[in-house]
Amino acid sequence: MTDISFAWSALGGDLGLVDHVTTVAREGALTARLPVRDLARACVGACSLAAAELAARRAALAEVPAVRVDDGAVATAFGSERQLLVDGRAPVSFAPLSRFWRTADGWVRTHANYPHHRARLLTALGLPAGEGDPVASVESALAARSAQDVEEAVYAAGGLAVALRTPKEWAAHPQGAAVAARPLVERGRLDTARARVLPPLDGTPVLPAAGLRVLDLTRVLAGPVATRTLALLGADVLRLDPPHLPEIADQHADTDFGKRSATLDLATDRAVFESLLAEADVVVTGYRPGALDRFGLSPEALAERRPGLVVAQVSAWGRYGPWGGRRGFDSLVQVATGVAATEGTDGRPGALPAQALDHGTGYLLAAAVLRALTEQSYEGGSRLVRTALARTAAWLTGSAGPGTGGRSQPGAPYEGPEPWLGETDSRIGRLRHALPPVGFAGGPTDWARPPGPWGTDEARWS
Repeated sequence: MTDISFAWSALGGDLGLVDHVTTVAREGALTARLPVRDLARACVGACSLAAAELAARRAALAEVPAVRVDDGAVATAFGSERQLLVDGRAPVSFAPLSRFWRTADGWVRTHANYPHHRARLLTALGLPAGEGDPVASVESALAARSAQDVEEAVYAAGGLAVALRTPKEWAAHPQGAAVAARPLVERGRLDTARARVLPPLDGTPVLPAAGLRVLDLTRVLAGPVATRTLALLGADVLRLDPPHLPEIADQHADTDFGKRSATLDLATDRAVFESLLAEADVVVTGYRPGALDRFGLSPEALAERRPGLVVAQVSAWGRYGPWGGRRGFDSLVQVATGVAATEGTDGRPGALPAQALDHGTGYLLAAAVLRALTEQSYEGGSRLVRTALARTAAWLTGSAGPGTGGRSQPGAPYEGPEPWLGETDSRIGRLRHALPPVGFAGGPTDWARPPGPWGTDEARWS
């Protein structure tokens, strides 16, 4: 079931703590055929409970603080990229070539928000860049080809396209079978490093991740959601991006609250990275599996150089199966795994009311990091945690029905995001943004700092 108990169990948590969670249930939040609202509240609830557990450990509290999960806050935060306004301007979520297309035998969805992905899509289809109407050209090219042919040709060119599948078709696919065989959250121990000594906390709000240093090597969207959550909870989060791959400005504005942002070329600035790693507590990566290994960033290599580290990894399809090395995004995972087919109408594919696979997986990853830190404080050992969007999708589509875990109380229907929005000034403008849904009694309710311009901070710890 898509409930907090299942998520908490997947994180290795004590099920007796689930009674500390109260859910405010609101009809109209994240309405869909699939139990999206239940998945969203479960992910946020598990993350909040992990934060409360670590807070109790570090602040020497008599018991784990109470957690309150509000469907309104969860629904608003799961659409945070849609709620963002920068000086009153709403961002564009998807580029013109990121959409569904009819093919000769079905449907395919492409993702071309980044310029390099757009260029690879056009190359795969034999279309010259900068000539004519690209939407009409792509539409014409895809109409004459099978969805499977398009999927393979675009991926071979380094682009992103996925053929529409039903849940039954995905279950029969080798990647679907490989994903279903894995746990929702993969957790492992890399060595026998001594137990972590976390300094005690005092003052309010209680920040369970205070004093911890997190290297953030993630992009769109699950990874940045995870590290944004760790920043909320007090961690010093330093996001590092390659200087030749600028982030989309609005995505940065949405997901980099609480963080600092710097550029670093891992091929030429290794000494800088090693100096940062030498003082890091957590490294979070979100590139396709294996992409960073050549820089010495495999979990084993990182833990060898920095014993006691927590390594957290998120990917679209997982590290296993025939698609283990492929890139992917939430919208594409929805299409492959049968979510889009389930949510469609009148023969056309549909979509979830939010990028729930991204957001849900991100909160699960943050929760896994927090639980790893708690476990380390007792048992030691460098830790590895992994999540994958496709595995979260398998949880969603395979659910036996709605459920909550913990306690539940009825709330007023969800009629809009306004009660769960905040505004703040920043160096990139006046920002309207979704408030964090993660919290516990005595914990933080907003980020300590807004995002600044992308890549303008120094690559050093505060």
